[in-house]
Amino acid sequence: MKNKPLLIIATLTLGLVSLSANAELTFRNAITGEPLDFSFAKKGGDPEAFKQFKETGKNPYNGNAEMVKKGHDLYMTACSGCHGHNAEGKLGPGLADDYWTYPANATDKGLFEVLFGGANGMMGPQYVNLNTEEMLQIMAHIRDIYKGDPAKAKWLDK
Repeated sequence: MKNKPLLIIATLTLGLVSLSANAELTFRNAITGEPLDFSFAKKGGDPEAFKQFKETGKNPYNGNAEMVKKGHDLYMTACSGCHGHNAEGKLGPGLADDYWTYPANATDKGLFEVLFGGANGMMGPQYVNLNTEEMLQIMAHIRDIYKGDPAKAKWLDK
């Protein structure tokens, strides 16, 4: 009987831990700070990969050669006009080095927030042009061509 309160506390603690393990992160607009509304996103893509991303903030496509290739093809049509064919920067900033206009772009979550919700200047929200899977593929391509300091690549953090 003495251990009953301890058992109850342990059970409740385990329950809370398991709930938090499946909780989604809050994604915010890079300019306004308002939560992003994914219901506006273009339909299509892999809901399981996006669900995993929303829970971890880590792009499940990073390092996946097939997804990086798809991301490259999408990047060339959707992004290269402003960011350059090699992400070196043109009208928009470079994306392959370790200088980020938005420091949060050093994380997958931050890069997704800018891609989905837009940024200052000419970078409008891309949720009307790309579905969430396509955004993750483009992000995987950008991470694959990164030429900056690995210590500044927060998406590599374990």
